[in-house]
Amino acid sequence: MNRRISIIEDNSKIREGFAAIIDSAEDYIVAGQYSNCEDAFKNLSTDAPDLVLMDIDLPGIDGIEGTLRIKKQRPDCIVLIITVLEDSDKVFRSLCAGAGGYIVKNSDGDDIIQNITEAFAGGAPMSLHIAKMVVQSFKRSFDSPLSDREQEVLRRIAEGKSYSKIALDLFISKETVRSHIKNIYQKLSVSSKVDAIRIAEIKKWIN
Repeated sequence: MNRRISIIEDNSKIREGFAAIIDSAEDYIVAGQYSNCEDAFKNLSTDAPDLVLMDIDLPGIDGIEGTLRIKKQRPDCIVLIITVLEDSDKVFRSLCAGAGGYIVKNSDGDDIIQNITEAFAGGAPMSLHIAKMVVQSFKRSFDSPLSDREQEVLRRIAEGKSYSKIALDLFISKETVRSHIKNIYQKLSVSSKVDAIRIAEIKKWIN
C-alpha cells in the first residue's frame, strides 16, 4: 500500500514541485495539498496522511504550532519541516514540537525522496548541527527539576506569550497553565516570572 503524504506550503510553485516529485515515486501518493494549516486541519481525518511536509513559515498557524496540533491528533503521523535555513532556531523548535526532521526547499528530487524514505524507516533527516542542538537540549532537560510540560510553559512565558496563547499552543486550559506556573515557582523557590526565567536560562533548562 502506498504511503500517503500531505503538503502544507504557501508557495504554490514549491508545493506543486514537491507534489510532482512525490507522485513520480512508486511508493508514495499525495493525500492533499494546502497553503495553510487551517485548511489542512479540516481534512486531516479524510486525508489520513502517514507523513506531512510542513512549511515552517506559514500565514496564520505557523509550522511549529501546526506540528504540535498534527502530532496531537495523529501521533503516528511523521512531520517533516520544509525550510530554507536548515540551521535556524525555528527548525530546532519544530523538532522539539514533534517534527521528525526536515527537508531543505532547494533539495533535488532524489534527496527529497531519500529524506522521506529515511523518515519512514525510523530515521531523522537533519544536519549534524541541528542534531547536536537536540542532544544538548536533552542534556539540559535531564537535570532540571521542572517537568517537560513545565519547561514548555516557562519557555513560552520567556517568549512573551499570554496565558491564553500558551493554553492554545499546548492544548490545555488557562487554569492548568496557572497551575504549572505555581509549581514552577515552588520548585525554583521564586515568586516572579522574571526570576524563574533567569534561573532557568542560567541553568540552561530552557533555550
